[in-house]
Amino acid sequence: MSRLDDTTNDQGPRPVRLTAAAALAALEGLALVAAGGYLLVEGVFGSPDSAEQAVTGGVTMIVLAALPLIAARGLLKLRRWARGPVLVTQILALPVAWQLLQADSLLIPGGIALAAVAITTLALLLNPESTEALGIGPRDTA
Repeated sequence: MSRLDDTTNDQGPRPVRLTAAAALAALEGLALVAAGGYLLVEGVFGSPDSAEQAVTGGVTMIVLAALPLIAARGLLKLRRWARGPVLVTQILALPVAWQLLQADSLLIPGGIALAAVAITTLALLLNPESTEALGIGPRDTA
């Protein structure tokens, strides 16, 4: 068994907090796929200012969606490595949410939602119950 495949689930079932964090990470990944798909379709069939930029942006978003989706699956399988990519994704989502909140448009609710998801996911992943289930935090050795 490789180091990336090690599960440390000797304490029983997966904590609810970890399942919720995986669901939120997967939700972000699916949102990236949807946004990327929209940009891609708009670039190919619509009339954007720059079709090349729309297609490139769409493909980039779809490729970037793989990180939170794969990491969410890893969290569900209690893979220790999955926590890092999800944490990084949430930290990177916070400045994006801030920029959306600065807009004077319909992007503000999106910024609120993104910030709420990112902060909630960070709190769920940094919870001691979640870290211990992944084999990261301290355990009783009694």
